Amino acid sequence: MTPEQVQELFSQKDGSYAFARWGRPIAPIVFGVEDATLATVKGAVEAVVTLVGHQMAETDPELGVNLMVFFLRDWDELASVPDLDRLIPDLEPLLGRLKAAGARQYRAFRFDDHGAIKAAFVFVRMDGEMAKLPAESIALAQAVQVMLLWGPRAFAETSPLAVLPESGATVLRPEIAAVLAAAYDRMMPPSADDPSHALRLFARLRLEDDAG
Repeated sequence: MTPEQVQELFSQKDGSYAFARWGRPIAPIVFGVEDATLATVKGAVEAVVTLVGHQMAETDPELGVNLMVFFLRDWDELASVPDLDRLIPDLEPLLGRLKAAGARQYRAFRFDDHGAIKAAFVFVRMDGEMAKLPAESIALAQAVQVMLLWGPRAFAETSPLAVLPESGATVLRPEIAAVLAAAYDRMMPPSADDPSHALRLFARLRLEDDAG
């Protein structure tokens, strides 16, 4: 990857740079799936957390759970979830925008005083093409996309996942895995709004390549 490609991963619609990673152990809960799929989703989150050297937890001391993942068939289902409007401000107009756009997924983040992620809410609408994908692929893609505050164009044209031609197995693209690992380097800040941060990430990608 080039420095410009790394910067693009965290560039916002207005051209500004915004990066954040989790600043606390992740305590997930999943709604709208059967037990087998529940295990798949939590397993995917744990796999990515382990990859980057972060931590999981049963509960968050402040919030109870800090990662909530909802699987649904229609956006209107969220309107009936108790107290969700307290967690997601302006829920009703948001649902209107998601329906109008034909969106299949949406993520909302909350941040601590240092700008690090302290909570995330993931919504996945399981219809059309999304419903045809294997549960393992959906779970892994969502786990990757919730680990950092990626920019809106990061995966707009290219999935963070790849399919191995030899086995047909779905895996995380090596360059995305490298960015995740660099982002969680202990020497890197938990959040950043200066594009020079992308150069620091890129430098760590080069170090890993040289070490390999």
